[in-house]
Amino acid sequence: MAEERANRDENLEYTSQLERTNGSEKDVVLNGPEESSNGNVSKVEDVPPNGGYGWVCVASCFIINFHTWGINSSYGIFLSHYLNENTYPGATPLDYAFVGGLSISMALIVSPVATICGRELGTHAVLSIGVLLETAGLLGASWSTEIWQLFLSQGLAFGFGMGFLFVGTVGIIPQWFTTKRSFANSIGAAGSGIGGLVYSLATNQMIQTLGLAWAFRILAIVSCVMNILSTIVIRDRNKAVGAIQLGFDVRLVKRIEFLLLVGWGIFSMLGYVVLLFSLSNYASSINLTAKQGSVVAALLNLGQGIGRPFIGYFSDKVGRINIAGGCTFLAGFFCLVIWIFAKSYGVLIFFALICGPIAGTFWAVIGPVGAEVVGVQILPSALSMLWIVLVLPTTFSEPIGLKLRRTSGNIYLDAQLFTGFVYLGAAVCMWFLRAWKIAELESQALSKEQREQEIRDNDAVSQDRPTVQRQMSRTTSVKTATKGLWSLQRV
Repeated sequence: MAEERANRDENLEYTSQLERTNGSEKDVVLNGPEESSNGNVSKVEDVPPNGGYGWVCVASCFIINFHTWGINSSYGIFLSHYLNENTYPGATPLDYAFVGGLSISMALIVSPVATICGRELGTHAVLSIGVLLETAGLLGASWSTEIWQLFLSQGLAFGFGMGFLFVGTVGIIPQWFTTKRSFANSIGAAGSGIGGLVYSLATNQMIQTLGLAWAFRILAIVSCVMNILSTIVIRDRNKAVGAIQLGFDVRLVKRIEFLLLVGWGIFSMLGYVVLLFSLSNYASSINLTAKQGSVVAALLNLGQGIGRPFIGYFSDKVGRINIAGGCTFLAGFFCLVIWIFAKSYGVLIFFALICGPIAGTFWAVIGPVGAEVVGVQILPSALSMLWIVLVLPTTFSEPIGLKLRRTSGNIYLDAQLFTGFVYLGAAVCMWFLRAWKIAELESQALSKEQREQEIRDNDAVSQDRPTVQRQMSRTTSVKTATKGLWSLQRV
């Protein structure tokens, strides 16, 4: 009897360790069979190292984001040049807007293909394909003389390459970390902000001194070299965590929490792309110079680069969903109360610095928040579906922003209102997702108490260690879900 009680206490302690996670993502993942001493096959639990070589992977992701999303973030400089210089005769402002939108949407639409290639060929093959396509796209843009050629090069080819590189790396950092997951992920994501800062200033200077063609060629050479080096050293842990790499998992569509995550992504992208690509041209609309416009765009990216690690750090401390929703709300609030009234260089710089850290919150926390919602194992499949859904908003957001421009007066007022309110819509989606998460945590706590009581009542312990279910019961009461809207809790 004493031995049975000892085993029972050990089992209860193990159950508590499994469920004692700050973000409710289960970091203990089954990693294949292992033969026990009595000949039975048991499961070996994989525990992420929470550091170690993971920091090398963080650095690699930082560099890849620097030379993919960072270059893409400087498109506002290209857009301002195209609009002011009429670079491609016969092209309309809407055409130029679609080029920028295509680069993002193509990066997302290729995600199922990249996910399947990752499963069949491996991460390094996916990244190598991405390097080849991105380099070809930038080189092709340097020789383009008509707008359709720019569509194929800077729009499609560059976008496809960025997509392979993005999909190949976006799920790697969460596999290496537990308690530092958001912080590490945000450091990797900060590469896009720092890259945007560097490339916004450098691209404008190269265009002014060397011309548009050589600006593209230099970007191609530099990005190719740095991305190849990062591809060589990066490592995934797909086998260790048992990652399920499906292009589509239609079962996710039936889960309300995943739909709320998708809603947050859609509204966030509608605002983010308009803000990112329009700010430089907005500076020109209030009679600032092209150089001043490039500085404003660079400072917006500087804010993203500096702010994202802080967002990640506080996400681990305060709660990932809490920070995601709060920062998204602030982005919309600042667009409505600061950007609309920014009529001078100084105020516009202030807006770029204060809004930069939170404008791209989606990219900084989507990996950890996605793990909160669906779990680490099916995160690649969930993200693959999310990228496909985001194709439409990323394609049409900047054309919508330019279409909303007025012909006189404050020509960007309607676009500014649009940006602010879609950010607020994204925050509402995250608010309801937070309520779901709190209800899930309460359901799991109740299930734990019930299991422990059953063990005590039966005075026996099962030989198989219990696992933790990620989905809350579909019968959770409306009252419990509503309570989560107002509960002050770390989620």
